[in-house]
Amino acid sequence: MSKRIVLIFLFIFFLKATQAQEKLNYAEVDKQSYQLFLEEKWPELIQFSVEARKQGIDFFYLQARTGIAWYNLGKYRNAVPWFLKAYANDQSFDWLQEYVYYSLFFSGQKLEANKYAKSFPNVLKKKIGFQETGLTRLAYESGYSFNSDFEGLKTQPFSTEVNLGEDYGEGYFLKNYSFHSFDLSHRVAPNFTLNHNLTYIGVNREAIVDWGGQTNSSIRINQFNYYINPVWVIGKKLNISPSLNLIFGSGDVYAGRLTNNSSKAYSIKKTNYSDAVFSTAVWSDFGNISPGLEFNAGNINDSKFAQVSSWITYYPLSNTKLYITPKVYFKSGTDGFGWNAMGISGGATLWKAHVNAQYLFGDMEYFVESGGYVISNFPGKSDRKIMGSIYFPIGKKYQFVFRYINQNMTEKYQIYTGGYKSNALEYNYLKQTITGGISWNF
Repeated sequence: MSKRIVLIFLFIFFLKATQAQEKLNYAEVDKQSYQLFLEEKWPELIQFSVEARKQGIDFFYLQARTGIAWYNLGKYRNAVPWFLKAYANDQSFDWLQEYVYYSLFFSGQKLEANKYAKSFPNVLKKKIGFQETGLTRLAYESGYSFNSDFEGLKTQPFSTEVNLGEDYGEGYFLKNYSFHSFDLSHRVAPNFTLNHNLTYIGVNREAIVDWGGQTNSSIRINQFNYYINPVWVIGKKLNISPSLNLIFGSGDVYAGRLTNNSSKAYSIKKTNYSDAVFSTAVWSDFGNISPGLEFNAGNINDSKFAQVSSWITYYPLSNTKLYITPKVYFKSGTDGFGWNAMGISGGATLWKAHVNAQYLFGDMEYFVESGGYVISNFPGKSDRKIMGSIYFPIGKKYQFVFRYINQNMTEKYQIYTGGYKSNALEYNYLKQTITGGISWNF
C-alpha cells in the first residue's frame, strides 16, 4: 500500500512539474531576453538563450543579445559566432558591425576582423581606426647572445682526448653574436597583409687548429636575413601564410696548409654563402581552438630538407589573455621522414603586461620554428630551447618587448686524415640570449 502511495505522489509531482514548465513563445523570449539585457544579467541571459533555442526559438535580437552577453563577460571567442549569425541576418546596424569587428579583433582574429571592416561605412571605419591599405606596424629589436662555456672550451685538450697524433684537428667555438632586426608590415588589401623583416647578425668565433701544435685565431661571420610573408584570409576563416626567408652572408675560415717548402702555414680565408627557406602555413579558428599546419623546404649549408609542423592553440578563457599551444615537428633526414622535435608555448596577460613562454626539445638541426621566421642555419644542433618574453604596451600604439633564451648546443671538433674527414668529437655548450625591442602599431 505504501509503495502505491509513493508512486501516486511521484506521478502528481511529475505532472505538476510538466505543467509548470510552460512552453516558451517568441514574444515571451523577446521580452525576457530584453529585460535580462537591460539588467545586464549576462550569465542569466546566456542560460535563457540556451533554453529558448532548445525549444526551437532563435531570432536576430536573441543572437545579438547572446553575443553581447558573452562579449561583456570578456569571452570574445564565444561571442563571435552569435554576432556573425546576427550579422548574416541583418548587416544594416552600425552597433552590430562594431561588435563583429571588436569581438574578432580581441579574440586574436585580426585578419577576419579586417575582412568584415572593409564593408563598413566610412564613419565607422574612422571610429575603429581602420584603413583599407597602408602601413600597419614598424618594429626594431636588438639582441646579444653569448656562450657560457666559451673559456672552458678554448682550453679543453681535444687533441689529447682523440689521440690526434699527426692528424689535423680543428674546432670553431662560438664566443658571442649580436643582431639587429627591423620589421615592417603594411596592408595591401583589407584582408591581405604583407610582412617584411631584415636582420643583421654579427658572429664572433674562436678557431683552433691542432696540427703538430696548436694555433688559434678570432674569426667573424656577417649575415643578413630578408624575410617576406604575405598573409590573407580565404573563404570564411581559412588563413594562409606563405613566406620566403633569404639568408646570405660571409665568414672567415681559419686553416693550416703546407707551403712549397713543406712548412706549415696558417691563414684566414674569406667565404660567401647563401641559404633559402620557403614556408607555407595554414590555420583556422573553431571556437576556443585554432589548429594549424606548416610546411617548410630549405637548403642550408648545402643540405636540402623538408619539415612539417602542426599545432593546436587552445584559449581556455575564450580570449587572448590566456592560451597554450602544443606543437609537433617532423623532418626529412638520413633515416627518412619522421618526428624530430616537440614544443609547447603559451601566454598570459598580467595586468597590462603580456608574458609568453616556449619550450622546445628534440633533434633540432637546421631547424625552422613555426612561423618560418627563426631558422638555425649556423653549424651545430640543439636538443633543448627555453624562451621567455614579456611585452609592455605604452599607450595605444607602442609596445616594448624583452626576451631571454636559454639553449643547449652541440657542435663538433673535426679530425682530418690525409685531408679527409676521419673522425669527430662532439662537445656541448650553453647559449644564452638577451633581446629587447620596440614596435609602433599604426
